This record gives sequence, C-alpha cells and structure tokens, in this order.
Amino acid sequence: MKKLLLMAVVLLTSVGAFAQHTVGSVTFQPKVGMNLAGLTDLNKDDRRLGLAAGAEFEYQATPVFSLSAGALYSMQGTQDDKDNTLKMDYINVPVLANVYVAPGLALKAGLQPGFLVNSSSSDTFKSVDLSIPVGVSYEYENFVLDARYNFGVTNVVKDDINRFINSDCKNSVFQLTLGYKFDL
Repeated sequence: MKKLLLMAVVLLTSVGAFAQHTVGSVTFQPKVGMNLAGLTDLNKDDRRLGLAAGAEFEYQATPVFSLSAGALYSMQGTQDDKDNTLKMDYINVPVLANVYVAPGLALKAGLQPGFLVNSSSSDTFKSVDLSIPVGVSYEYENFVLDARYNFGVTNVVKDDINRFINSDCKNSVFQLTLGYKFDL
C-alpha cells in the first residue's frame, strides 16, 4: 500500500512535464479493464468481477475541455454468497464531458446508455439501461488510466417481474481501465 501511495504522489507531482493534446485534435483510445458490478436493493448479494473492453474517441474542444464517446463491452450483474452469478452483459455507449484540471488529469461526467447483449435470465431484465458515469483519468505518454463509477438511473428489472419482487434494481458499477490514445 505504501508503494502504491508513493507511486501516486510521484505521478501527480510530475504532471507538468506532459503535453496536452492540441485544441481541435481527435484521438482514438482502445481500452481494457475490469468492472466490479452489483445491483442496488439486493443487500445480500456480492459484486460480480468482470471484463470491460472497447474504445473511445475524444475531441479536444479547448485546452481544458473535451468531449468523448465510445462503446464498451461491460460484464455486469451480481453474485450471491453461494457463488451463483447473475450475468448481465452490456454494450455501453458512454458520452462524457472531460475537464482537465492539470496536464493529463481529467474529471469526467456524462450519460451512458447500455444495451443488454447477454443475460443469465433474459426474461427478467430490460434490454436498455441508462447510467450516469463520473470519474477521473490520468494520461502519461498516451497511456490512460481511467476510473469511473456508473450510477444506474433506470430499473433493470422488467415491470411484470418487478411487481412480484417489489424492488428497484439499478446497475451499480465501478470500472477501471487502461487505454492508449492514438492521434487521428
């Protein structure tokens, strides 16, 4: 833990040495990482660890502001204490505003529609989800470490099932990815 903290301090104190992308530039960033996902209102359930992979484009509008959009395959759902996994895999389409508070360091927020592509119970879950992603990213020599939390906005359980379980289940996902930016 001490080594990780020391590494973070060294990286943050040296951010002034890295160049920003120029205004008007567009970058393409393939990325891969992991999700720690769960559903709200299911207190007994644990989180599901899964893959997050895809790509994003980013347009640098000003020296401190950019817009990004992409598509990510996201393994979500939950796992109970008996190792039963409830799989809900999505293609998420994050659309984010990025504010660079220091060279390479960006705060992010936006909207993210998600489209269910695989489920352990397709009769139970809605095919479209909406989340609000918020997070932070750090870029060093075109490598980007991105940490986000996706707050679920919509109930993912179909209405005809929801009346029996009387629950408001929304996605709750922490996502950590590593990507590389290519200038286009």
